[in-house]
Amino acid sequence: MPTTRQLLSSVQVARFVAHGFLRLDGIVPRELNDEALDVFAAGLPSVPYGTPVPKAFPEGSFARRLLELPSVAGALESLVGPDPTVDHHFVHTREPREGSAQPLHADALIDLRTDAFDVQLMYYPREVTADMGGTLIVPGSHLRRTNESDTGRYQNLRGQTRLTCPAGTVVLLHHGIWHGGRRNDSDTVRHMYKIRFNPTVAQVRLWDTTDLHDPAVAEELGRTFPWYEPATGRLEIHNRIRLWRFLSADPDFDIEYWATRIANRPAQRSTA
Repeated sequence: MPTTRQLLSSVQVARFVAHGFLRLDGIVPRELNDEALDVFAAGLPSVPYGTPVPKAFPEGSFARRLLELPSVAGALESLVGPDPTVDHHFVHTREPREGSAQPLHADALIDLRTDAFDVQLMYYPREVTADMGGTLIVPGSHLRRTNESDTGRYQNLRGQTRLTCPAGTVVLLHHGIWHGGRRNDSDTVRHMYKIRFNPTVAQVRLWDTTDLHDPAVAEELGRTFPWYEPATGRLEIHNRIRLWRFLSADPDFDIEYWATRIANRPAQRSTA
């Protein structure tokens, strides 16, 4: 990773914890976007699970230069820390007018971690327009555990987003986010390059924490989304509180006393 980094702020990380993803629109330069298409056509080298980034992507390679862009490098370090390993990488291609869509799913089949998460980078070398389909994402779904494609029976959820973006956009996603590739109804091929990263350090205060106590942090973490149920949806906020307590190393962080209240375990008083 480069020495010049653009670490995320506390508010940005809190937004990631609430939404389950972070968009970096149009941050990849045009020449790298143009090169991507040739790289994808030639095929990607195999990368064994758990390979360190420098070994997975040698210096000067396309993927390495993508990851060394200051905004990408800083965001990844802020979320998974320095020296992550590569779980896998893959180019998803949607042919023009192919007439099919990927069912809504989460990629973490048996991942029950509450104090760690992987990050999936999705890179779009060309503009994605509405008729090209794009990637469907359900904001705030990442902490509601599902088994991979169990959500596939859901066709539409209120507040879902279908990614349209300029060329050179990178999206970083929590591994548990519900998503799916939509069908391509255009006459243009759509490419998305995905890399999944595993952290090798505790994901505690890895970002720029100068704004850690900004009221906007709690505002982000308390955000709700249209598909949340009135009652059960509150559990999503509680799950965020638990995750933020770990990430921020602040065991007392709370929103409206929710976590503090249910953690109350008074010592049994002696009757002697």
